[in-house]
This record gives sequence, C-alpha cells and structure tokens, in this order.
Amino acid sequence: MQRRENYLYVGVDLHKKTHTAVMINCWNEKLDMIEIENKPSEFKKLADKVNRRASRLGLSPIYGLENAYGYGRALAVWLIEKGCIVKDINPALAFDQRKSAPMLSKNDEYDAHAVATVLINQLHTLPDAKPTDNHWTLCQLVNRRDLLVKDGTRFKNGLHEQLSVAYPSYHKFFSEIDGKCALYFWKHYPSPIYLQGKSAGELTEELREISKLLRQSKAEFILDCVETDGNTMRDFQESRDFISMSLVQDLEHQKGALAQLDQEIEKVLLSFDYKLTSIPGIGIAVVSKLIAEIGDIRRFPNADKLARYAGVAPVKFSSAGKGKEQSSRQGNRQLHGLFYFLAVTMVSVPKSGIPNHPVFHRYFMRKISEEKTKSQALVCIMRRLVNIIYGMMLHKTEYREPVLQEEQ
Repeated sequence: MQRRENYLYVGVDLHKKTHTAVMINCWNEKLDMIEIENKPSEFKKLADKVNRRASRLGLSPIYGLENAYGYGRALAVWLIEKGCIVKDINPALAFDQRKSAPMLSKNDEYDAHAVATVLINQLHTLPDAKPTDNHWTLCQLVNRRDLLVKDGTRFKNGLHEQLSVAYPSYHKFFSEIDGKCALYFWKHYPSPIYLQGKSAGELTEELREISKLLRQSKAEFILDCVETDGNTMRDFQESRDFISMSLVQDLEHQKGALAQLDQEIEKVLLSFDYKLTSIPGIGIAVVSKLIAEIGDIRRFPNADKLARYAGVAPVKFSSAGKGKEQSSRQGNRQLHGLFYFLAVTMVSVPKSGIPNHPVFHRYFMRKISEEKTKSQALVCIMRRLVNIIYGMMLHKTEYREPVLQEEQ
C-alpha cells in the first residue's frame, strides 16, 4: 500500500499553450508553483524543479494531470518515459474539489492545487495515465471521420434543396442522391436547360460509362419526368447551377477522403489485434469508435466496471433499506449510444422476416414475455453485449455465438 507521507504531490492544470503545476505535501501545504509552456523543451524545467524539491524533502514525486489524454498528453508521455508516476485526474473530480470550499479567487494556480488535493485524497483509487500512441491516433482518426460524415450530410441536404427547385421529381431519378451515377448527372445537368436537345439514347450511352447496368428506360423516364415537371427556370439560374455543381464536387471529395480515412483506420486497428469485426453486423466504423471510447481495456477490472463506465448498469437509489434501481444518466454517453445502436441492430427484423441475430432476438422476446418494456429489454441486450465485447477485447478472441438458458 502506498503511504501518502512518502510523496511530493504535483497537481498540473493543463491548457493548450501553458501548464501550471503546484507542489504540496501530504498535509496539503503548498510548497512551490511553476508555470511552463506546453512544449517538450519546457517539460525538463518542470521535472528538474520538482526533483530538487523532492530530494530536499526526501520524498518521491507523483504527478496528477487533469485530463492526461487531452492537452496534457505530451507531458504525460514525457514524464512516463522518464520513469515518473503519473495519475490521470478526471476533470469532474477536480471540479467537485473546487466547489467543496468557498472560492475567493479562480485562477490556474488554484485549479492546479485542487488537482493536487484530489491526488492526495484518492491516491489509491486513481488510474495510472497510459497514453499510448495507437489509442491516441485512433481517436483522432475517428474524430476526423465523424466530421467528414457530418460534412457529407450537410452537402447532401444542400443538394436536396437545390434539386427540389430545378427537378421537382428528382427523387425518382436515382435510388440515392449521392450515388456515383447520380453525382455525375447532377454535375453535368444541374438544371433541365442542360438537357435540351439530348435524346434518351445519347443520355443512356453517356451514363453507361459510369454505370454499365443502366438501361435506356431509365434515361427515357428521366426525360419524361423533366417534361412533366414543366418549366422550372428562374432568374439567376446560372448561379444556382453553380451551387449544385459545387456541392457535387464537395460530395465527391468527401467520399474520396472518407475512403482513404477508412483505410488508415484499418491500418491502425491491426496494431490492437482485436477481432470485434467477427461479431455479425459490426463494421470497421463501429469497431473503431468502440475502441476509441473504451481505450485500454485493462483499466477496467471486470465487465461490470465497463458497464458502469458506459452508463449501461443501473444505479440504485435507496434510503432506510427502501429504494429501487433506475437507469443511469451518467457514464460515457458516446459509448452508451454505440451499445444502444448495436442492441437495436441485433434485435431488428428486416422485411425478409428473419431476425438479424436470432439468438439475441429470442433473448429480447423472452424479456418482453417477462413483462419488461422494450426499452428495458434493450438494456438487457446492451448489458450482454458489454460482457461479450469486454471478453473479446481482454482475451483478443473471436466472437462465439452465445447460448441462451433454454438452449442449455
């Protein structure tokens, strides 16, 4: 067991440009303070000052970094490489510490002191900071992918707005507005004026260079719809056509960037050696988000801790021995949303009538027969998925079909 009186506690308040560190002893007496720039050349200045103070007092330095995986990641990596003990301080804990006493002032030094106080009070329960490069890189790739997906949604909405005026029946032309053949058509024919004098045969031959399966009946149908829609030309039509063509170019670039990004994500996923894609219905995009949100699986002693972190485990509210369990609104909401999405995917039944995952669907229906609501039954599915994913990540095993109690 670590003895609190053997350490010099260094709380670090982290920012984009500068870091502020405060040194205190186990009796919460402030000993020193230093402010450094957020760059590796300044980290040595902090370590030297801390080591001098620690050797003078005969103590071992221990660092507490508020959110060591954000702005303080570079400092955490540098300190760990130098053999220092680094603890990750959840910003919520530091916030509670600041609010636990009257605040007469608020500055970086006060925040760093609050971080150091949390480090003393929860020395034996705080997790070690483990900022590995593969997790960090994967998180950045996932964030970049999310931004690209949101950009694609904005571009498609803008294209819908333009085409609804130029082609009132545009939604009948192609099954997807951003398909390869559809994008070519919108790019070269942003409004009906570009189709003047174009026969169905000529349009078919042109579009077949993009999609070889396209039939002449499709081209005839498009031209008939354009004629039936009537005159849609308005003033400044050229400017609106420019907008449509620009949106198509943005969508093409977004699709290309997204494909390249998925390739990079697959490369990084190889370093983890997880086999989560062996679960039916889970692709690279979902797997990368799961790993990015969970992080190092070894920081969770068991699946119950992961369920609590994801907000899947119920929270019990009681007094005098009476109370009930309620759904948790805490935890990582992004991770909670991923497990909810997976649960819905597992129990969904497509038009064919065959469930996507028969075992989970039977389990879901059994919970419904036990007078649980659909929401409660989905939480049961989520909890089982947490167990499965935790075991697969911890032991790096492939997916094995679960066996229900009645099957056993």
